[in-house]
Amino acid sequence: MNSICVYCGSANQASPQFFTAARQMGATLARRGLTLVYGGGKTGLMGALADSVIDGGGEVIGVITKGMNTPELAHTRLTRLEVSPTIHTRKSRMYELADGYVALPGGYGTLDELFETLTWAQIGEHQKPVGLLNVDGYYDALLVMLDRALQEKFLFPEHRQALLCASQPDALLDAM
Repeated sequence: MNSICVYCGSANQASPQFFTAARQMGATLARRGLTLVYGGGKTGLMGALADSVIDGGGEVIGVITKGMNTPELAHTRLTRLEVSPTIHTRKSRMYELADGYVALPGGYGTLDELFETLTWAQIGEHQKPVGLLNVDGYYDALLVMLDRALQEKFLFPEHRQALLCASQPDALLDAM
């Protein structure tokens, strides 16, 4: 793997442990020489993640929608910032650029991107690894729900197993 697409929250009000995890993930990506592909923002976990990769000497490619490419939202210190006309073209471009995908804590956008990536893998659109950084048990309830979906036969075992999970960046990247 040469690049990892990371999905995560953009809210500045998130709890400190999530910012710490984003910075740890960024430092780990930089140390391993992995390019970060992400949504291009400078706020919340997104900004902390990108700053950490940059501060560690790594490369960062942001892919942002035209409507979010504003001075308040767009990161200006990236290796490269691409502007997409729509969220759909943005996600497509991020998929193209990445060799694997990781979700950190986040809200609707993070969950949307995570599940779309898993769905694309399930239907054979890609065979790239997908990981979940389960910081401070943030995704515990989601993992229980996925296990229930497996139990109720809405998921096949191989599709449930396709979502790799760890609480530390190195462990997650090693699994991927």
